[in-house]
Amino acid sequence: METKIKDFLSDLNTEIDVLNYVDIDNIDLLHPFDSICEMIEDNNGFDIEIIYYSNAIDFLAEHDPSLQESLEIASEYGFEVGSLNSGILASLLASKLVRDEFYELESEINDFFEDLEEE
Repeated sequence: METKIKDFLSDLNTEIDVLNYVDIDNIDLLHPFDSICEMIEDNNGFDIEIIYYSNAIDFLAEHDPSLQESLEIASEYGFEVGSLNSGILASLLASKLVRDEFYELESEINDFFEDLEEE
C-alpha cells in the first residue's frame, strides 16, 4: 500500500514535490486531503520565494500586472505598505497560486484514498 501511495503522490500534477513534505505513515486515511495539506503547510511546502528584482517583476507582470491580487494578499497577512517590495509581493502571490493549484486536487486525492480503502 505504501508504494501505491508514494507513486500516486509523486505523480500528482502539482509544482510541489509532495513526498518532500508528507510522511506517508501519518496520513489520516479518513481525511487524506486535509491531512496531506496540513503536513505540506506545517513543512512550509506552499511557501515559494521569488528572489531577485527582475524575477519578481517578471512574475508579477505575468500573473498580476495591476498588483491588485498580490497587494490584497499582503494586506491579509498584515504587511505595511512601506515594508513591501516586488520580491515579497511575487512570493506571496506565487505561494497562493501553488496552494490554490494543490487545492484543485482535493477530489483526486480523496478518491484515490477511498479506492485504496476498498481494495
